Amino acid sequence: MKRAFDAVLASIGLAISFPLWCLFALAIKLEDGGPVFYTQDRVGRDGRVFRALKFRSMHHDAERTTGPVQAKHGDARVTRVGRVMRATAMDELPQLWNIFRGEMSFVGPRALRPGEIEIEGGTPVPLEAVPGYADRIVVRPGLTGVAQVYAPRDISRRRKFRYDRLYIRRRSLALDMRLILLSFWISFRGTWESRDRKY
Repeated sequence: MKRAFDAVLASIGLAISFPLWCLFALAIKLEDGGPVFYTQDRVGRDGRVFRALKFRSMHHDAERTTGPVQAKHGDARVTRVGRVMRATAMDELPQLWNIFRGEMSFVGPRALRPGEIEIEGGTPVPLEAVPGYADRIVVRPGLTGVAQVYAPRDISRRRKFRYDRLYIRRRSLALDMRLILLSFWISFRGTWESRDRKY
């Protein structure tokens, strides 16, 4: 049922969001002339890697000298258009295509990048070694989820994984609908980048 729900909702979302795709594509091109889309390897269900599609919100060579580094508050690599898209989560709109293809779900743990690390006590730790990682990859990653909506933005991955495990234990259609509706409200308010309560 969850997969059928995702496929139908993604189809509708792709159809009605087409004007927004055109608007953001034009804005990105006008700002710096770089590519509109950005693809990135992400870890999916059962550890399978897929290519997540996003609108580009950073300068096109943002990771040339640093490698894959998670964006921080006030990150200078983010473009002006990118700041608007990130605050409203519109940069992730193209991931409707990943949901339609079955690589993602509307609700689930956030899709992580292969080879990511977490700094714990000054020591780099592979995310695969963080408690809860193995539990969270038994389901498809989500566009939104319990951790994305409820967790403070800057907490450790160890703590975020606890939110993911809570979702996996309690997942239901009612919970998914609640999280989707809350996510729409957060996007409407433009508070996805907030360090405090998002809604």
